[in-house]
Amino acid sequence: MANTIKKTPFYKRHVDMGGRIVEFAGFYMPIQYKGVIKEVGAVRNRIGIFDVSHMGEIKIKGNDRDKFISYITTNDPLTLDEFQEQYSSMCYEDGGIVDDLLIYKLPDCFFLVVNAANTEKDYNWIVQNKKEDVTIENVSENTAQLAIQGPQVEKYLNGLFNEDISKINYYHSTITRFCGIEMLVSRTGYTGEDGFELYFDPKYALDVWDKLFEEIPELEPCGLAARDILRLEARYCLYGNDIDKTTNPIEAGLSWITKLDKDDFIGRTAILRLKENIKRKLAGFEMNDGIPRKGFEIYKDREKIGVVTSGGYSPTLKKGIGLGYIDVPHHKSGGVVDIKIGEKFKPGNIIKGAFYRRFYGGS
Repeated sequence: MANTIKKTPFYKRHVDMGGRIVEFAGFYMPIQYKGVIKEVGAVRNRIGIFDVSHMGEIKIKGNDRDKFISYITTNDPLTLDEFQEQYSSMCYEDGGIVDDLLIYKLPDCFFLVVNAANTEKDYNWIVQNKKEDVTIENVSENTAQLAIQGPQVEKYLNGLFNEDISKINYYHSTITRFCGIEMLVSRTGYTGEDGFELYFDPKYALDVWDKLFEEIPELEPCGLAARDILRLEARYCLYGNDIDKTTNPIEAGLSWITKLDKDDFIGRTAILRLKENIKRKLAGFEMNDGIPRKGFEIYKDREKIGVVTSGGYSPTLKKGIGLGYIDVPHHKSGGVVDIKIGEKFKPGNIIKGAFYRRFYGGS
């Protein structure tokens, strides 16, 4: 029997507002509304909203939750204060990446936000590695999630909650109320802009959506296509493209969330070994002529040295941008490689860091 495609609690509003619906990660989701360029521009210049309720949420509770969360993730969650978040990853024993995720330290649990297509896999993997006194609960079905992003987000949202959200620092959160509805509000996002993500009971989904648009007439609904371009401009990895079970955190440029000096975690031994012999690195490149796409081959002096993992046209920079694994030492910033587009070879300039960067709100 085929798996049933799910609808997020905001599905009716996506249809009502003219969203073009596609299947994504087992859900019917809007890929765009009024157009990708318009939606990207709204987030870069003003404020946009994304339904991200397809993402997975997992709670880890119990007396030994600190020890267990440190064992299954590569970063160091023991450094977190209450209501602080951390970007991290989980790895297999061989160093391959299970998933990348956000870890929230809440008063009674660790709250994990994982990629939509990986929710069931991640949950099963965590359960299989269960040790100590912990309980593991998949709460995805009971969680609605919205991401509101853009340089004007604080101006528009402040005053709509019971608390002054301007005081929430980057990668921190609070539990507050919006129109009487309790929710977890965090200063996080996947666009490279300032923004907030809201987690709450799905039964209030349409009420929250409608109230936000009533209070903020300038709010622009945005789809998956804009979200993918925005995350690429900010150089955020996408699981299934830039990272997966065949890649390790070191070659993916995620050494900064891989704390090899902490107590043992799953994959640590393999990553230490792999670190000594890295043969390729994930690199970013810009193109003034041509648009790279996933799967395009990368060359140097007509010798294949890599493959594009994410690519597209950047409306913000008005040029083609991409990520790809490139053989060492050709991955270094400042170098030039050729992207094979059809039968032609188009130059790409390797850059360091994000393609687009803006100052975040908070501190």
